[in-house]
Amino acid sequence: MDYQRLKDLPEDLLPRERLYQLGPEALSNREILAILLRTGIKGENVLTLAERILVSVGGLAGLEKLTVHELTQIHGLGKAKSAEVKAALELGRRSVSADPMSRPVINSPQDVAHIVMEEMRFLDREHFRVVSLSTKNHVLGISPVSIGSLNSSMVHPRECFKEAIRRNSNAIILLHNHPSGDPTPSQEDIEVTRRLADGGKILGIEVLDHVIIGDNRFISLKERGVL
Repeated sequence: MDYQRLKDLPEDLLPRERLYQLGPEALSNREILAILLRTGIKGENVLTLAERILVSVGGLAGLEKLTVHELTQIHGLGKAKSAEVKAALELGRRSVSADPMSRPVINSPQDVAHIVMEEMRFLDREHFRVVSLSTKNHVLGISPVSIGSLNSSMVHPRECFKEAIRRNSNAIILLHNHPSGDPTPSQEDIEVTRRLADGGKILGIEVLDHVIIGDNRFISLKERGVL
């Protein structure tokens, strides 16, 4: 059933009720954004609106990069909602900066998949991102690089390593999704991975892995012997 009104949803599916009952860590990105937005627009309840926004900007990483003015250009976001969303993102950023040890630590491909799976498994296009890591493998940030079918021309080393250099990263992990749900790597995936790994050696930033996200499945190219 397509619930146009949020109040028509069963109570156990309401984002705010789920937060009360299960805690914030149980909520998906769209549910958290829906709580911030509070209301939807004509033809879209707040959950549908939140999902559309996340897909259109490339997830939380894309949302964070937008200015308040750019947020107001998204259908369904006015000045008030845009300001609230931007303020919440900034508060989260400052919280992490205040305590670097609270940042997620990546010790395995499973750790990467756990962070992004719920968002990236539903994306309808390929999103290529870079996870920047500290010397102790704390996540310094996840940066969007390109949206569209993965190929060498779209994934340029300059764009991949730009944020890693700015963050003074020790290493990076490449990350992208397969909208088909099947994370099996293509030959292009393998070639791009090796090309970027060579670029990392020149810059002194190691490419630790390339994780491909499918529908509740993932594949590590390091575990496949590509790196």
